[in-house]
Amino acid sequence: MESVAPPPDEPPAAPARPAARGLRAAAARPARHVLSAYSGEHGVYGIVLVTALIAVGWDDDTDLEVLVFVVGTVLVFWLAHIYASVVASRAAAPPMPLRAALSHGIRHSSGMLVAMLVPALLLSLGALGLVEEYTAYFLALGSGLVMLALIGYANAARNGSSWGWRLAGIASTTVLGALVIGLSILAH
Repeated sequence: MESVAPPPDEPPAAPARPAARGLRAAAARPARHVLSAYSGEHGVYGIVLVTALIAVGWDDDTDLEVLVFVVGTVLVFWLAHIYASVVASRAAAPPMPLRAALSHGIRHSSGMLVAMLVPALLLSLGALGLVEEYTAYFLALGSGLVMLALIGYANAARNGSSWGWRLAGIASTTVLGALVIGLSILAH
């Protein structure tokens, strides 16, 4: 085959720009942070907490009342986790500066806030009258189990597991999560 050179008046095609790759990477960072917040310990705890609170809060309440109950309770638990993190940081020798300890506590426990985003959005659909309240309630309740299943899959996939182990990750995370959620409901 004969190679054809571009006409002299056309510039050669430019290679992929490093700046474009940098922009894509910068845009992906917040998404990765949110997704990693879900699979962190505080994210998983938040999913269990939110799902149990939705189940407990629905008795004769509107979706708006359940939403306010869930958001308020999660905020209180989030503040408690930040407080615990700062107090525990005082035991280190030498102790972390207070501002750094507070920042670490906020970052570390941010998964609790991220965990309530999907269920809160679903509950707000019912509160705004965009869907039937029971539909929004059951979607919000089910979203907790779906998120646990996705975390089980994502963790298995991240570890390079086969499809069988990925399915086992989904099953174990969902079943154990449902058990912990059930125990949380009984405790309340």
